[in-house]
Amino acid sequence: MNERHLLAAIVAVSLLGAVLFCGCEGVGEVGAEIGRATGVLTDSEAESVKRSAQAVERTWQDLTPEQEYYIGRAVAASVFQSYPPLDRPEANTYLNLLGQSLVVFSDRPETFGGYHFLLLDSDEINAFAAPGGLILVSRGMLQCCRNEDELAAVLAHEIGHVAMKHGLSSIKQGRLTTTFTIIASESAKQLGGEDLAALTEEFTGSVGDVVLTLTTSGYSRKQETRADAAAVELLRRAGYPETAMITMLERMDQRLGNAGGLGFAKTHPSAASRADALRPTVAASGAADTVRQQRFAAAMQSVVAGK
Repeated sequence: MNERHLLAAIVAVSLLGAVLFCGCEGVGEVGAEIGRATGVLTDSEAESVKRSAQAVERTWQDLTPEQEYYIGRAVAASVFQSYPPLDRPEANTYLNLLGQSLVVFSDRPETFGGYHFLLLDSDEINAFAAPGGLILVSRGMLQCCRNEDELAAVLAHEIGHVAMKHGLSSIKQGRLTTTFTIIASESAKQLGGEDLAALTEEFTGSVGDVVLTLTTSGYSRKQETRADAAAVELLRRAGYPETAMITMLERMDQRLGNAGGLGFAKTHPSAASRADALRPTVAASGAADTVRQQRFAAAMQSVVAGK
């Protein structure tokens, strides 16, 4: 890499860094013009810096509902590679009816593509709330539920994540990674050199972290606490017993211990600690509703039993 290319690379990285960490609109454009005027950047290199700066600035803007929907679809498609859908039409129909009856009581009852609920063919105890309202529940998670009330608690928790756009906040971090891939590609095209080519490859390799944020890293403890609180409130509004959240978490804690920490244990605070945190705010309830128990058994008993 010659000296002028090296100076141009330093200018580009410095200007783009200013935009990213300061969030200052126009910094890239102004800096590009300075670089052009001083002869450090050619016209084409200055335009490259402008395009890259604009890409970074866009990552600080809120995504539209449509963008959230399409990102959520991509996330769900990636999840399906490791957790295939469970082909049980009756059980999935019931799951969707239950989920749709709950979302009307949430703080965000509508999304661009609507809410969709699907069972996953996996014994791992887990559930995923993809941006836009795609909620996936594993067979292993379903086996933590003994009745409709407890399954409603699982869905209410995931609906809370969607309503508060917790998954979207994770995806935004991934979009920054994608943007830096664009930046590196722009720089490589204009500036050349083996070092910049290697930088492009490094950035490209990190794009795969987008989906892993949801399936491996998990939400923060604060986000989980807020989703639990939202779930209790949703259950209250929908007429389900709030205690179902506690009993579901207790059974989950027992099953997770027996499973050696798979699934939820990798991406969530311990179920026992979550149950303890909720107890002071959860109202006592009476006996479980017989009609709901029968409804759950008819649709889900064979799935729970692994048949």
